[in-house]
Amino acid sequence: MSDTAPKTPPQLARRLARLWPYFGKPFAAWIMVFGATVVLSLTEPLIPALLKPLLDKGFQQGTLAIWVIPVALILLFGIRGLAGFLAQLALAKVTNHGLLILRKAMFDKLLDARLSLFSQQSSSTLANTLVYEVQTGSVLLVNAVTTLTRDSLTLLALVGYLLYLNWKLTLIVTGLFPAVAFVMRTLSKRLYRLTKDSQDATDALAYVVEENVLAHRDVRLQAAQKSQAERFDQLGQSLRRLSMKSTAASAAMTPLTQILAAFALSAVISVALAQSAGQATSVGSFAAFVTAMLMLVAPIKHLSELANPITRGLAAMERGLDLIALTASESGGTFSKPRAQGRLRFRQASVSYPDSTTPALHQFSLEVQPGETIALVGASGSGKTTLVNLLPRFIELSSGSIELDDHALEQWDLQALRSQFALVSQHVLMLNDSIAANVSLGQALDRQRVAQCLQAASLATLLTDLPQGMDTLVGHNAMQLSGGQRQRLAIARALYKNAPVLILDEATSALDSESERAVQLALEHLMQNRTTLVIAHRLSTVQHANRIVVLEAGQIVETGSHGELMQRDGHYARLYRLGLHDSPDATETL
Repeated sequence: MSDTAPKTPPQLARRLARLWPYFGKPFAAWIMVFGATVVLSLTEPLIPALLKPLLDKGFQQGTLAIWVIPVALILLFGIRGLAGFLAQLALAKVTNHGLLILRKAMFDKLLDARLSLFSQQSSSTLANTLVYEVQTGSVLLVNAVTTLTRDSLTLLALVGYLLYLNWKLTLIVTGLFPAVAFVMRTLSKRLYRLTKDSQDATDALAYVVEENVLAHRDVRLQAAQKSQAERFDQLGQSLRRLSMKSTAASAAMTPLTQILAAFALSAVISVALAQSAGQATSVGSFAAFVTAMLMLVAPIKHLSELANPITRGLAAMERGLDLIALTASESGGTFSKPRAQGRLRFRQASVSYPDSTTPALHQFSLEVQPGETIALVGASGSGKTTLVNLLPRFIELSSGSIELDDHALEQWDLQALRSQFALVSQHVLMLNDSIAANVSLGQALDRQRVAQCLQAASLATLLTDLPQGMDTLVGHNAMQLSGGQRQRLAIARALYKNAPVLILDEATSALDSESERAVQLALEHLMQNRTTLVIAHRLSTVQHANRIVVLEAGQIVETGSHGELMQRDGHYARLYRLGLHDSPDATETL
């Protein structure tokens, strides 16, 4: 997106043309908008045109019938009223229809975007662009384009009538246009820069609010309210200064235009008085000319004020358009199968993050057979979570390869690949929807299956306590439920998905001992005949795994069963003897 204002009409036209695929339909509504606009514009000169016969033939000569002018006025304003109503109605249809299409395209892009987008832009920025900015921008731009058309045609119609009445006086009036154009061009450049800066400042302010909402407990615990308030105030002051500068630039257009119009009006009156002295014009002609000239002020004023809404509208809309055009989509292969066997093979897999000097995973090699349970154990930062995030391609390898059923992950169709995995993470995220919808997320809803999965996850009693059972809305991120209930809801979701590969990332970390035992039984049933990767901070929960893989600095340092590793008296045995398998603080260690 350019950081400067549009310099020429072709540039502006090209930028507006980007919106046509979204706002170009329904075409019939556009025809109605412009048809009604043409009627409004062409009937504008008829108002002063009625003054000439009214003054010359009505008042001076008395030859005009009494009913002619009143009837003409009623018909004129009736036609204009109907045209204005149809224009507004069609304009609303164009705006809302285009906004619907644009928002859908943006949201589809978010659902399909590479995950790097969400680390580059905050959720508040993306939500603000998709929900608020495109709505504001679409209304501003569609109204501005309509105003541009209506007032330009009105201006031409009035100037044509003025030329018909008195071409000499009209030449004086047209001298006003270049001066107005210069003012608009100069101020629009400044407005565009200020609008861009204001958008960035608004995003920063929204991000501070988002951070403090998400971290409200930590802010209070650390008594950080004062520092956060100062941070918010500093950004708010910056946004206020930018808004004042933008308002000043926008407000300057109207008085400057009016001053230029006053000069033109003064010159016209002087010349008209000289002409009337020589009887070169009648009273009716002069009154019609002055009225038509004064009517020029309104469209000129409107056109001079278009720089602000067009600038703001384009800046807002282009953020959404750039999101669609510049955001790369996730890419995958073409291989697909309904259900994988679950054979995994890691070949010299390495991952390096941009901001880290040491690799998160270094030449990791491991083969997992279908139905085998592998437990991953290691200190925080040893690469366990990186490892499981590689499988659904939430992150990409720096080198090496990973295969599922003898096909590299890059060869799999992404949707088919991810359908093979069910994930229960320590960070449970739920949608603000019903319990049933959260359990069956992404799949056809079977209420009986949902009930079975909830029962298997030890949530059967919860349904009886809730007012609407499985149709109860869980609220924002299921905050109406306890941490343990949210985690068991995630387990129920994994049960419902019934994928061949199961990933358990601290799946029981938020459960008390009694709930953990009940859920552990459900997980053991779920793990049967499935390839399972388990990350657990309590070593007692991984003792029955087929193999335990001990990681350190992204590399395998030990592998074997619980008994074999205890006999070796290495890393795993040392951790086990320290008693961390039962420690409530072990989450921070393993």
